[in-house]
Amino acid sequence: MDYKEYLQQESYTKSTIESYTKGAENFVKWCKRNHTTPDLIDYKTFLKYIKYLQRKNTTKKTIKHKIGTLKIYFKYLLSENYRIDNPIENINIKGVKRTINYNVLEADELEDLYYSYETENIKDSYHKLTAKRNKVIVGLLVYQGLNTSELIKLELEDLQLYKGKIYIKSGARSNARTLELKSWQVIEFLEYIKKFREEILTRKPLETNRIFIPNNARLGNTVLAIIKKLKSYNQKVNNIHQIRASVITNWLKQYNLRQVQVLAGHRYISSTERYLQDDLESLHEIVNNFHPIS
Repeated sequence: MDYKEYLQQESYTKSTIESYTKGAENFVKWCKRNHTTPDLIDYKTFLKYIKYLQRKNTTKKTIKHKIGTLKIYFKYLLSENYRIDNPIENINIKGVKRTINYNVLEADELEDLYYSYETENIKDSYHKLTAKRNKVIVGLLVYQGLNTSELIKLELEDLQLYKGKIYIKSGARSNARTLELKSWQVIEFLEYIKKFREEILTRKPLETNRIFIPNNARLGNTVLAIIKKLKSYNQKVNNIHQIRASVITNWLKQYNLRQVQVLAGHRYISSTERYLQDDLESLHEIVNNFHPIS
């Protein structure tokens, strides 16, 4: 299996695959010019590659990105037994600032959004159906921290209601995982699947296994409408990314870093570390300094 096939297997997008393969090709060319190969290069020699990028006046942010893509390339080499180690696994760039999230919603604020979502006092019969659907979506936002693409891909077979769980498929940047549902979510899901989803489908000429049937062709527009509604309950609400960030930040107060990495579906622990806050919760950025490269 070549590198492009590996990236396709890992569900990367077409544009990302093109970018990553191009980056790997450039790295291979540099290795040849410096009398080495990707399967033989060691940590010390790789530092010369970083110095080469620095001499080209490449920004620290860009260098960090290039190293990140090459970590994936070395992961591929490991999977194909071209290497027995990843020499750059722990390399990071000192001085690259990474922002954490402002206006984080506390766990009780997130839960209030769920319980505040109105589903009963609605006169129009179709809007009442979609409100029931939307409340199930809100639950997945505030308790499981799902994003729009994950909501779109959910299918009936992903539900394990008898176990109180839901399976989230992997994405271009996320790992698959199975998450627990709250008991009240299970009740809402059962009612939605058995009754409201079926009624929505009778009004839509569709044959689909997707859990959520949008008002129009795009569930993303439905999610935007939900966020607008949630903002009417709490003015701090900005967007779905903020809600997911709040869920992850609150998880970090309950679980260790590795556990949260799994819950969030992050491929790399560094993605989870972005959500760590200091004890005073007053800093808005973290600086990576695992290695003295500046």
